[in-house]
Amino acid sequence: MICSSSLALILKHGHVKNNNTVLLINGNYATASLFSLAFIIFKYGYNFSIEVIVFGSILGVLFAGTFVLYSKAISLAGTALATVSARLSVLIPVLAAIIFYGESPNIKMLLGFGLALITLYLFYLSLKNHGTVEGRKGKYIYLLSLLVGIGLVDLSMKTFEQNFPISEKGVFVFAIFFSAFIYTSLYLIIKKIKFDKGTFNLGLMLGVPNVLAINFLLAALDELPAIVVFPVMNIGVIVITAVVAYLIWKEQINLYGKIALAFGIAAILLLKL
Repeated sequence: MICSSSLALILKHGHVKNNNTVLLINGNYATASLFSLAFIIFKYGYNFSIEVIVFGSILGVLFAGTFVLYSKAISLAGTALATVSARLSVLIPVLAAIIFYGESPNIKMLLGFGLALITLYLFYLSLKNHGTVEGRKGKYIYLLSLLVGIGLVDLSMKTFEQNFPISEKGVFVFAIFFSAFIYTSLYLIIKKIKFDKGTFNLGLMLGVPNVLAINFLLAALDELPAIVVFPVMNIGVIVITAVVAYLIWKEQINLYGKIALAFGIAAILLLKL
């Protein structure tokens, strides 16, 4: 929970300091690439196929893009609402399971979907009285795009698990992180964005909780059932980020935003159980 919360809080810190988002994310993927390479060497081994490398390299675009969306959503809508939107991304793999794999939704799932839709409407009401009409639309679009983007990331992990051997997991993760590093590096070069050592170093720090969060999650799933791990993790991340953002940056959440937090947590609980 601490590692996952740190991602949003470091992105928030980068926004407060006016750091370049892409350079920040580039540093993140530099660290993530080195960590994932170490996992290949010391844990997973060198098993791979051309298909898994191509799949991981394509996903690198999605991973980098969702990080940019996350950062933008935090800067526009606040840390708490952006985090709820990111955690509601569970809607996407659940919908995919129903549509493509023929799984039947139970009562809890249907209630979860209903609460998720209410949460999205509450997002709109929470942002309605802030800024210009164009600004409000932009905030809402970023929140929705973040939800879809992270949902597609989660769905891609499920796709890997169902179509590739687990022995290729190390190379798959490395292909994602390293390709995301290459893509963001090319963007920085093409756009001639000035290198800032402080921003890049903050990005390097961001990469540590990013990689550790994935590995701690997998370790928790080895020890505890998913029905316990996912709800506790998601709710914990939302609460921690909201509280810390308030204590450090005095981020205020209006009444609709607070109700959205509560409904979002309830939706996540129902969809994950």
